Amino acid sequence: MTPNEIGFALLYIGVFLLIGKIIRVKWTLLQNLFLPSSIIGGFIALFLGPQVLGKFMPEDSFFSNGIMTESIMEVWSALPGLMINVVFAALFLGAAIPKLKDIWYYAGPQLALGWSVGWGQYVVGITLAVLILVPFFDLPAMSGALIEVAFEGGHGTAAGMASTFEELGFAEAFDLAIGLATIGVLSGVIFGIILINWGVRNKKTKVIEDVEDFSDLRKRGVMEYQNREPAGKMTLRPESIEPLSFHLSIVFIAILIGWLLLQGLIGLESITIGSDFMSYIPLFPLAMIGGIALQIFFSKKDKYNLVDRRMVNRIQGLALDILILTAISTVSLDVIGEYLVPFVILAAAGIAWNLFGFLVLAPRMIPQYWFERGIGDFGQSMGVTATGLLLMRVVDPDNESPAFEAFGYKQLFYEPFLGGGFVTALSVPFIAQFGPLPTLIVAVAMTAVGIFFGLFYFGKQKAA
Repeated sequence: MTPNEIGFALLYIGVFLLIGKIIRVKWTLLQNLFLPSSIIGGFIALFLGPQVLGKFMPEDSFFSNGIMTESIMEVWSALPGLMINVVFAALFLGAAIPKLKDIWYYAGPQLALGWSVGWGQYVVGITLAVLILVPFFDLPAMSGALIEVAFEGGHGTAAGMASTFEELGFAEAFDLAIGLATIGVLSGVIFGIILINWGVRNKKTKVIEDVEDFSDLRKRGVMEYQNREPAGKMTLRPESIEPLSFHLSIVFIAILIGWLLLQGLIGLESITIGSDFMSYIPLFPLAMIGGIALQIFFSKKDKYNLVDRRMVNRIQGLALDILILTAISTVSLDVIGEYLVPFVILAAAGIAWNLFGFLVLAPRMIPQYWFERGIGDFGQSMGVTATGLLLMRVVDPDNESPAFEAFGYKQLFYEPFLGGGFVTALSVPFIAQFGPLPTLIVAVAMTAVGIFFGLFYFGKQKAA
């Protein structure tokens, strides 16, 4: 593949992101679903590519691959696994580390709920794998991890695990996980809005009385004129270095630190116990550690406050848009069709468990503003943190409850483990090496810990 072909493939990303945005602006249904333009553009590219349009064209015709060339599809299929490293490396860069006391007070109940729901997704998934997916559909036991990988982790984590799935002999899991992540995003918004309407009518919410407050511009995904703010601060003078270049350099160094850590772990494992378990670990959780290490360094040594969180957010957002669009557009519909029944079983079970977590566990674990705070965890458990933030913004538009603060603090403890962290990254190779039953025992124990602290410690604070 030539550099020109790679460059042309990148140009195509801009085309479909813009098409997705135009459709979002024009189509009321998609506005009400709050679907990101990257998801819309990804589906348009999927339909115009070899998976759909190409299937209806003669094999020797110009459009046998749809409007996408083979080189475009090859480049796009590699991008999700690269972009997820950028997303996770930027996770904590530029973010202030709060006091432990504040984290415990605000984030404790949220962490207990998220911990219970996240580990519970493994309990549900592995149980289904042992009882149904393995004996009746001949799927590997690793399929039991797909609910958490796709729903808690989202498109990014699912894409980041592609090489792990392939090395462990279950390459089809990538397509299944991307499909489940898409179902998670859609159902997260749909069920979230339904739950909010139900909560308002039944006096479960404390902040809002209706859900019709969003402006037409906001539904179209256009920032209201009075709310427009700078995308980032110019912390450095461009004649010395472009601020965007500086922040990109930090993100790249964080990924490099993660790569060095991973190579060190692989080498240490090889020398000490002679196994290759660490070689199946994806890079992105180590890139997150690299980002945390750099943030600690800048917090102590940077007297000029050069790292701007807003600028980092823009880099992270760009990487996530590219990741989602290319992941959806390259998913194999043939694989999902081949495993349609297991796919539906996993999706239905994941949605049911997340609804149980919100409707049953959240009101018993979160002492105050349980609906406003729990709906954020519900949205995140369906695949994208942005969905949780969106739903919280609907029920608390002016930030009157502690929902956003508690949710943000919780991420500091939650993200390194579940939802794309070390537990998510290790789960698939762990099941492959030790089998589903030991993993199920660990998942049941961790779920029980979360439920116990949520119900009998944080939940009791309500009555105090």
